[in-house]
Amino acid sequence: MARLVLWDIDHTLISTRGVGRALSAAAFEEVTGQPMREQVQINGITEPVIFRETAKLHGLTTDRKDFERFAKALAEQHLHRAAELREHGHALPGAAAALDALAAAGVRQTVVTGNVKGAAKVKLGVFGLDTHIDWDSGAYGEDADLRSGLVELALRRSGSEPRNAALIGDTPADVEGGRATGVRVVAVATGRSSAEELLSAGADVVLQDLTDIDLLARLVRAEGSL
Repeated sequence: MARLVLWDIDHTLISTRGVGRALSAAAFEEVTGQPMREQVQINGITEPVIFRETAKLHGLTTDRKDFERFAKALAEQHLHRAAELREHGHALPGAAAALDALAAAGVRQTVVTGNVKGAAKVKLGVFGLDTHIDWDSGAYGEDADLRSGLVELALRRSGSEPRNAALIGDTPADVEGGRATGVRVVAVATGRSSAEELLSAGADVVLQDLTDIDLLARLVRAEGSL
């Protein structure tokens, strides 16, 4: 059975309903001195790539130090405006119950996310979804540009083999990150990608949402292909 679940965050466990973009815009302007007039497509993309490519849209060339400043500013924006995030965003249906059920079954849980770590902790914390998360075993936007790199890092940090892990996410990028590393993927069609797109990307199984807790637990416990 899977002893480790790697959770994506945005559109898998929560929705920020536009607040996330506003916080990114504030951090972008703080670091670059320019208002963020537009932003690259962010579906499944990590923060370093989003920042770099968005900067290019504004005629800017950035380096790692610029991203590190942005990451710090973004984490601070989430911390300072947590009440706004709580007011406008929400946990997705079944998210809290799914986390509780997997914890009760003895499954270790962490996150593999394009968010920087500080923002990830605030996002789950404001909706009470952080109780069962092993933050030290996770992988975050600061750690790699590609999802596959994040999954590999989370496996190393957790001391887990791919066959003992399952990834739960909502984008083709999540699916590809799992497949590239040999991790079973349970995709949820709760974001911008349809069930058909997630299956085409190679998901082992696709759920419409997280509300069928018993089914999700069975899929996580399954060995080999689903």
